[in-house]
Amino acid sequence: MKLKPFAEVIGLSKEKLSAALAPIRARKVRSQAELEMAKLDDELIRLEAEVQEMCAKEDISFPTLLDKLDKAALLERRKEQYQKVLEELFPSKSVSG
Repeated sequence: MKLKPFAEVIGLSKEKLSAALAPIRARKVRSQAELEMAKLDDELIRLEAEVQEMCAKEDISFPTLLDKLDKAALLERRKEQYQKVLEELFPSKSVSG
């Protein structure tokens, strides 16, 4: 990477500087959303394992089971919302999920 002379950098207007930083900001926003989606995936996997364990027990607490299933459904919906928002904000790139 070649650095711009200091005089050029300080001479940039705020608009030009913002325009120059726009791709970096966009990548940062996209990465933040993808990180949140990864956290949701992690939590979903943990919940699914807990549900399977509960179902394997002799005595099943149905209220607790239903609470976990509700939480899993909410996480799935939230993940879909993240994906939809990313597709709308960044239409040129496909979002893997």
